[in-house]
Amino acid sequence: MKKYGLIGYPLGHSFSKGYFTEKFEREGMADCEYNNYPIDHIERFPEVLEKEPDLKGLNVTIPYKEAVIPYLDELDPVAAQISAVNVIHISSDKKLTGFNSDAYGFQQSLKPLLGPEHRKALVLGSGGAAKAVLYVLNAMGLDILQVGREAGRDKIAYDQLDERIMKEHLVIINTTPLGMYPEVSACPPIPYQFTGPGHIFFDLIYNPEVTQFMQHGLERHAVAKNGLEMLRLQAEKAWEIWTKNPR
Repeated sequence: MKKYGLIGYPLGHSFSKGYFTEKFEREGMADCEYNNYPIDHIERFPEVLEKEPDLKGLNVTIPYKEAVIPYLDELDPVAAQISAVNVIHISSDKKLTGFNSDAYGFQQSLKPLLGPEHRKALVLGSGGAAKAVLYVLNAMGLDILQVGREAGRDKIAYDQLDERIMKEHLVIINTTPLGMYPEVSACPPIPYQFTGPGHIFFDLIYNPEVTQFMQHGLERHAVAKNGLEMLRLQAEKAWEIWTKNPR
């Protein structure tokens, strides 16, 4: 049996298990299975590998996309630049190589929404998912302003956002878990009143389908998109890494 799975904590919100289980059934891959491996601390990651010797690949989700890196033998160049991993390829000799398919999924999902006016972006959050988003936006040539709870060397705080910043930055990406089920009433604390039809509200969250963040955008006639297509794209890229990687 070829085994694949997901590490993170908690995993009640997991997209991957349902996606890959359906994929294996639909494509008649009876020799493959996908399981969740919730670990409450990254130090338990080696236990998963020890207990599951048939693992061929893993996905990585919150909060371990960065913390897992020291446990890997090698990083793909893109994952190394991003400094975050969401896919691990496990070779026949148990070598662990980290990849990032979030970047691919995000770029392919965002690209059709962009027009020539979309030159500046706000990135809300600073976790592992934000790193992939920053990498993609940089590669696409957008000017980026990162926003967090506190100001830092490369970011500003939410309470520093004003009308000028909001009207200049027409692309707004939520990389935080604010608004994810079951806390569906939450949303990033930005001044939504300064947004309008020219804005894009892209939320990496997929559950609920329309987050409170997206709803604020839709009420102001902006374009809004959730993270479901991105997740599907990154999942298929993960499958390609696991099955076509020559290592």
